[in-house]
Amino acid sequence: MYSWRSSKLSMIVLILIYLSSLATAQNPFKCTSNGNYTANSTYSNNLAALLSSLSSNMSDFGFRRASVGQAPNAVNGFALCRADQTLDLCRACVDSASREARQSCPNERQAAIWYEFCTLRYSNDPIYETQTADPTFMLRNTQNVSDGDGFRVERTALVAELAAQAANGSAQLKVGVGSRNFSNSEFSAIYALVQCTPDFSTEDCRRCLSETSQGFQSYLSQGFRVLNPDCNVRYELSAFYNETRLRELRVTIVAPAPPPSSPPGTNGNNTIPGKKDDNTTKVIIIIVVPVAVALIIAACAIVFVIRRRRSRSYEVAETADDISNVESLQYEFSSIRAATNDFDDVNKLGQGGFGAVYKGKLQTGEEVAVKRLSKDSGQGNVEFKNEVLLVAKLQHRNLVRLLGFSMEGTERVLIYEFVQNASLDQFIFDPVKRSQLDWDRRYKIIGGIAKGILYLHEDSRLKIIHRDLKASNVLLDGEMNPKIADFGMARLFKPDETQGNTSKIVGTYGYMSPEYAMHGQYSIKSDVFSFGVLVLEIVSGQRNVCIQNGDNVEDLLTLTWKNWREGTATSMVDPVLMNGAGSVRDMMRCIHMGLLCVQENPASRPTMASVALMLSSSTMTLPVPAEPAFYMASRYGPMDSMNQNSNSLKLRTVASEGSASVNDVSVTELYPR
Repeated sequence: MYSWRSSKLSMIVLILIYLSSLATAQNPFKCTSNGNYTANSTYSNNLAALLSSLSSNMSDFGFRRASVGQAPNAVNGFALCRADQTLDLCRACVDSASREARQSCPNERQAAIWYEFCTLRYSNDPIYETQTADPTFMLRNTQNVSDGDGFRVERTALVAELAAQAANGSAQLKVGVGSRNFSNSEFSAIYALVQCTPDFSTEDCRRCLSETSQGFQSYLSQGFRVLNPDCNVRYELSAFYNETRLRELRVTIVAPAPPPSSPPGTNGNNTIPGKKDDNTTKVIIIIVVPVAVALIIAACAIVFVIRRRRSRSYEVAETADDISNVESLQYEFSSIRAATNDFDDVNKLGQGGFGAVYKGKLQTGEEVAVKRLSKDSGQGNVEFKNEVLLVAKLQHRNLVRLLGFSMEGTERVLIYEFVQNASLDQFIFDPVKRSQLDWDRRYKIIGGIAKGILYLHEDSRLKIIHRDLKASNVLLDGEMNPKIADFGMARLFKPDETQGNTSKIVGTYGYMSPEYAMHGQYSIKSDVFSFGVLVLEIVSGQRNVCIQNGDNVEDLLTLTWKNWREGTATSMVDPVLMNGAGSVRDMMRCIHMGLLCVQENPASRPTMASVALMLSSSTMTLPVPAEPAFYMASRYGPMDSMNQNSNSLKLRTVASEGSASVNDVSVTELYPR
């Protein structure tokens, strides 16, 4: 066990403020310079084994440390979950952090990443016995309290009490959690949680928390988090921790001091002694409601994990022998021609970047959607068939199911399941049909799209970048569940269209990320950008094209950003939604998330795994967004008549004019130590 040196206190002094990528990154991370490794090397394989071990072998108390391999390719690491998280949620968080750490710090031998509910760190150096210059980040709410002196005294006393509790914890769990009353018109109590890695000694934990908490002493923020790989401190003005889970772990929760005793002759509610009141009912509600909520969350997590494991087991069980079954997916071209009445325009459902789509009816009576591809995919028949087989095996409730294919000469056709309610754009942009999508349905659609893209990026047997995610490529079934279409097209076309750089841009302007539209560079973050645009369209009911705003004509991203910065983001919400019963807070959170997804720097955009966490956790702190990547020429004045009909966009060339926090969420400001 290593010992903390008192000189480490000076390292917490803020020496640099990140104003670029870290200021808007979804999860703070640090890639420390200690050499690189190459793909498929011994170190790379050891790292993969380590990360798998951390997520799958977490202790019941949310901590795991491990080492894999021998020097010079040894990898050491650990993961620590926030103490109030269930084991299933802990493992899911560590699994996501493992993927994002490798994406954020590609080929680097050392990294640390912080999620709201877990911390992950690995290195090729020993990190258990030797103290290193660990990175520290601070995330704060920019809103301050009014009674500064009184607040600082109560905050210091609470954190000190909890630090002592954590330091005296067991070898399995070192955490301190609780609240303290504070008489103030703005709020009534301060809530805090402090935690150390449990392999710390009592003295190491006390020193770590003491030095870490120095980071917020000069601030009067309403919320603050100080993140160190080995310990962390957080306080808020509302309860943010899961008391039920903490009590399951037998953690003592520090409670505020009881109110002064009532004068003789009363029972504290100005009622006659002995008269039955509602105290018993209140106690029952206080106990039952949190327990019920915790049980529901735990049940959902268990179902999610079981389904995910079953899905992965199914994929692993498939063998190469299935290639021989490709013929079972092949339809006679003549039958497809007959099903669509020789591709009659009457049956045409739409036109996409890869070909036209027709409604068809097979001889069995089954309705299908038939995509007639462009004449040359650049592949031979065998390669094309095998590609179709692979894509057909991608099964997810939020993806349109590929049923088969047909070929004749240069004709290549794909047969999909028919989805009843056509595409999303025909609802959210229609003045009449938009009313059929209330907020609950739109929120469900946003979540379904996120799950589908996450499956393509990380959870399927293929890693697919969609490259043309837009409202017209999201179909709605009979229950208004979203199904993403065209997700396999990039694999079915020419090789120069499926590499990291391409000279042929495919997609739709307005949804394209700047690095793809300008330079042909794409990645999973390109899809994240498109998803962000789509989210803003779903919430606003407006297309990301020219929007009249007084004398100016602006694009949706610019207009949304301006309103967000000015604190008037509610004006961007579809009036149909504002007149309904939906949660305005959730609408604002989706706008917030959408702006994070359309950042100019791909590294500043969250991954779809992070997006899924944002949607599933209403308490997850979101960082403040910067100005979006694109802006319209109208920034410099009204557009001329030619430009008013143009969808062309320009790359942002001016710096952000500032940012603001609204909607009662904590603003993220990141500092290195």
